[in-house]
Amino acid sequence: MASMLIMANFNSLSLDWATRNSVGGTDMSFFIVKQLPILPPEAYLKQSNCGLHYAQMVAPRVLELTYTSWELQGFAQDLGYEGEPFLWNEERRHHLRSELDAIYAEMYGLDRENLEHILDAPEPSTSFPTLKKKEIKEFGEYRTKTYVLAAFDQLQRGENPNLASANRQP
Repeated sequence: MASMLIMANFNSLSLDWATRNSVGGTDMSFFIVKQLPILPPEAYLKQSNCGLHYAQMVAPRVLELTYTSWELQGFAQDLGYEGEPFLWNEERRHHLRSELDAIYAEMYGLDRENLEHILDAPEPSTSFPTLKKKEIKEFGEYRTKTYVLAAFDQLQRGENPNLASANRQP
């Protein structure tokens, strides 16, 4: 379980942003990795605004994003899941990743203004310019920003983010 939580932390936009601001070029030394704000294991045992422990919120989302092939059945079983692999659905996966990013933003103690800045810093210090341009070209909007902020708002209201619930699969 711990490795799954660390994997999710390393894939969060909050940590990605912190890393981009810590690395001066294309090289990342072990010295830099040791200084990154990786959340400690006990952070996952804290209760979120919606009343669940963070591990209870992160684990099912990571399971669904990861367990897409029978070859990963052992991983799924280690997490207590005995069902079939999850179907690959791009829209649902984007919602799940956005929910995770909102959860991690809350775990890092960000407020909405900080999160908006991380997702879409004003010129010239843009945060994720390639992602933003790609999504605007493909969807007409910066969907990641929209989805992450919607999930974050749900958390702030004490709700478990459920952007993907309409497309939930077994």
